[in-house]
Amino acid sequence: MVDPFAVKDCALISIATGKEAQNLRELSDRLETIHSGCIYYHFWGGMLRPSFDEPEYQNDFAAWAWRSLHDSRLAERLAIIDPNYYKDIEELRRELMDVIEERLAESEFVPWARSGQRFKFIRSQIVVFDTGIRIEHPGELRDRIPKMSLGSIFYHFIDARRRTKDGKNDFVQWFLSFNRGIYDDLIKRINSIDPYFTTLSALRNELHAVFEMCPMEG
Repeated sequence: MVDPFAVKDCALISIATGKEAQNLRELSDRLETIHSGCIYYHFWGGMLRPSFDEPEYQNDFAAWAWRSLHDSRLAERLAIIDPNYYKDIEELRRELMDVIEERLAESEFVPWARSGQRFKFIRSQIVVFDTGIRIEHPGELRDRIPKMSLGSIFYHFIDARRRTKDGKNDFVQWFLSFNRGIYDDLIKRINSIDPYFTTLSALRNELHAVFEMCPMEG
């Protein structure tokens, strides 16, 4: 008997660390020891933060390199880092530092930001809410996806990869518990979705489209 899918919602709480960087060397030095929750926040936090315009860059490090250091080359290199390709935050941290160190080695001087434009390290904390919604059959999940809040999409599709042992999202984890080949195509299609270079609203639409294409029960 498979347990029902428990729909959760979440909010990303921002916690100031008091740590800042005014130049690229300081950024690299801080990254070496900063709490892993900071790296998580500065890569993923923008998806849940209220925003009134389209961000030029998906992560905060790239945005700071562009807006405050005026280093378009570094900004582009940081912008193409996709956190989904790294098995954990520590591996992502190393990649981030490697890109920055490479840029420092190329530069004749260390880029500085103005005093009011320091990079401020923010740490994230996920607050999870139980919606009380329980889904018994896969077909019900297909119908529920368009009604899910953006916080639910973030929690079950993005944050789940950090929480689960094999880095799977909660939808795939649930379908695997049925141990039936009928869901293999659906699982494959869900796993092919990259949630990073998009918005939560677009991700919800993409998930719904995948569910609509595959045979379901319930």
